[in-house]
Amino acid sequence: MDGSTLNRDERIFIGITGMPGSGKTTASDVVREMGYPIVSMGDIIRAETERRGLEPNPENVGRVMLMLREEEGAEAVARRVIPKALSLQSRLVLIEGIRSLHEVEEFRRRLPNFRLIAIHASPRTRFRRLYMRGRSDDPKNWNVFMERDMRELSVGLGDAIAMADFMLVNEGTRDQLRRNMRRLVEMLLKEGS
Repeated sequence: MDGSTLNRDERIFIGITGMPGSGKTTASDVVREMGYPIVSMGDIIRAETERRGLEPNPENVGRVMLMLREEEGAEAVARRVIPKALSLQSRLVLIEGIRSLHEVEEFRRRLPNFRLIAIHASPRTRFRRLYMRGRSDDPKNWNVFMERDMRELSVGLGDAIAMADFMLVNEGTRDQLRRNMRRLVEMLLKEGS
């Protein structure tokens, strides 16, 4: 059944949260490969960073993330994402990168059948992954990594993780996370039908 024939209440919105490097992108890729669209909250912040004429490095992206929340409220990024998520004509839409309880509450208030999945991995595992990934906003050393973690926690990421409906621990292989995510999404789809 394609999304254009579904009413609002038949749709499923899945949020992904987790610390940087925990495996959110890998989990999101599974959903994309299943044929469902992804909306990335980080992409919204990176785009806003560039719109403001700043290089999208860890410091600038982090500063813009905090500025947006200060200027427009704690759920600012969620408010920018919701119309985009609702416009996607799909049975399931995944929202990647939820960072605060305010965002979780906004999604739960405005999106029917919203479920939050937290991906967890230890700091050492996450640092290794981010260092190897090498995206422009990834930390180049442990101190930058810890500063980013503290900044993420300061906006309430730990609270969002604590309020997740489901937790996937990602200390194993990428394939293990992919299998676990696929099983969870299939269960949610079955539950919602």
